[in-house]
Amino acid sequence: MILLNKDDIKRVFTMKDAIDADKLAFSLFSKGKSESPLRTNFTSVNGNGNTLYMPGYVGDIGVSGVKIVSVFPDNPKKNLPSTPGTILLVNDKDGTVDCMLDGTYVTELRTGAASGAAISLLARKGSKVAAIIGTGGQAESQFDAILSGCDSVEEIRVYSRTEEKRLKFVEKMKNKYKEGLSVIASDSSENAIDGADIVVLATTSCCPVIDGTFIKEGALVCGVGSYMPSMREIDEKTIVKADKIFFDSKEAAFSEAGCLLVPLNENKITEADFSGELGQIINGDIVGRESEKEIIVFKSVGISTQDIVTSKSIYEKAVKNKIGQEINCGW
Repeated sequence: MILLNKDDIKRVFTMKDAIDADKLAFSLFSKGKSESPLRTNFTSVNGNGNTLYMPGYVGDIGVSGVKIVSVFPDNPKKNLPSTPGTILLVNDKDGTVDCMLDGTYVTELRTGAASGAAISLLARKGSKVAAIIGTGGQAESQFDAILSGCDSVEEIRVYSRTEEKRLKFVEKMKNKYKEGLSVIASDSSENAIDGADIVVLATTSCCPVIDGTFIKEGALVCGVGSYMPSMREIDEKTIVKADKIFFDSKEAAFSEAGCLLVPLNENKITEADFSGELGQIINGDIVGRESEKEIIVFKSVGISTQDIVTSKSIYEKAVKNKIGQEINCGW
């Protein structure tokens, strides 16, 4: 068995690699070539958080696996990641565990890549201004994914409720991307999204963090943070005014995406307003953007197929490059 930590993964795997892996994952999922049961979610009675178990199987690439990921928002106060996680990959030929990966980082990568895949497929050509709401553990991968998914972006605005955090994040991104990109700390979500071509939401908020009044014609809105029916980061106004609404998994979205379930249950929208899965666009079964004026929403709650396909790709690159710590399991 090989152990791969964050530094190991960074040495062999880029955001563009992650976007390619997510596109493959979404394609296989929508073709019915993977098994991705709804996650099992345990709410902690001893802390402020949830632990989720996400098993998956993809026979086409010869692997099954499971991700154990937790969401504990108070963890940064303890110098711990807010989303600690571990992924195990099981060889489909003999049932042995081939690899254990840093699930926290893989989750960051594949979730960012979901936005990157949606942006590459659904954003208007020549999009120049993007906005990110939320500066937590997902923010940097979402930032990277915007630039990997759309190479015409020239400005990214950042907003979070805590001024210190957004200023610190903006400074970090300025240092990471030193030339040719304007990174701006916005003092409100309204200012961040007003006129933006691409809007990415990465929060665990239970109430909307944007006002759809400020979503411009032709914009793409990606919501990747909320993952339970009680969570809503995309406001009802944005959902109602959207010309098309796509998701990673219809079953998962209809079970877990509060952003969609609340307006659906209140009859503000109907199932006819949902356009389909991203994988269906990739497979050529449905069309994506059809005009420059369409407002499009992509909602992702995350599916285990993403974790399995991304982790297998990382594992193969690590083996090829002799990266990682090999462990001889005595059992």
